[in-house]
Amino acid sequence: MANRPTIADLARAAGVSVATVDRVLNGRHPVREETARRVYDAAKGLGYHAVGLLRQRVFEDVPQYRLGFLLQKPQQAFYQAVAKEMENAALSLTHVRAVPQIDFVSSSTPAGITEKLKAMAVRNQAIAFVAPDYPAVTAAVEELRERGIPCFALLSDFATGVREGYIGLNNHKVGRTAAWMIARAAKRPGKVAAFIGSHRFHGHELREIAFRSYFREKAAEFEVLDTMVNLDTAEITHEATLDLLQRHPDLLGFYVCGGGMEGAISAIREEKLEGKLHVVVNELTPESRAALADEAVIMAIATPVQALAKETINLMIDAIDRGEAGMPGQTILPFDIFLPESI
Repeated sequence: MANRPTIADLARAAGVSVATVDRVLNGRHPVREETARRVYDAAKGLGYHAVGLLRQRVFEDVPQYRLGFLLQKPQQAFYQAVAKEMENAALSLTHVRAVPQIDFVSSSTPAGITEKLKAMAVRNQAIAFVAPDYPAVTAAVEELRERGIPCFALLSDFATGVREGYIGLNNHKVGRTAAWMIARAAKRPGKVAAFIGSHRFHGHELREIAFRSYFREKAAEFEVLDTMVNLDTAEITHEATLDLLQRHPDLLGFYVCGGGMEGAISAIREEKLEGKLHVVVNELTPESRAALADEAVIMAIATPVQALAKETINLMIDAIDRGEAGMPGQTILPFDIFLPESI
């Protein structure tokens, strides 16, 4: 096991003396802000055990913001990446001290979400979260707004007119892009399908509507089958994909509008259909990257997670500083496209 970094290692990495590091750590004597930040940055880079204390020393004279983030399905690689980038974006701020609290909901029920929101509201000044568009969620957001706690919709919009803002992709464009890719990749017209996590996820619904509208408008010779609900789970998607292939052996391809793509990928491999189906998924994860490599999927449409985190934190801090917005807003991020030949 590697030894953990010492004060001497930290001093060397920061380009200062051990005495200077000691002064920053213990607040014995004033140290120039630039020097203190250099020591803090070096500590982060080294994984120094007292980085929390250093952060407290360096940021003790700047405004502090407590920011809550409530994400879906902690076991999914995408949400793990979002959580990591939210933490990184908060720690990278130098003009303020942003203190993130990140939690997850395993079940997207109204009760499960609202219970988590109430708990987060106890210690945070603003909350950003991913949720289906339930009336109970809207009511909870309205209650928090009345208490001066702005809420932001991440990735999928909800509580429009009540939430402070939406940060994510233009989901209508995402759905049409998925349809365009499948229509262009297919050598002949045929059957295509779509999976959504829930009819209550506004982002999934927009993608599915746009997917269908593209085929109606631009490729009417294709037959779009009934949409399937997979609850964003790999297990349901796996079984549903196998069933879909059995019922429609002439299927050309499909689009997974939300989560659960891992199940679709495993079903394609189980049936040895790599390179034979035109499948589009969302987000670049280890699973979708591997699926692109062996052409189990032909395209992954991805959220720029780092930009999402930075925009979200900046908007949350701004909302805390200025108070309630006159007009709830939208921040639309450009999406990334990954193909088998581009990874």
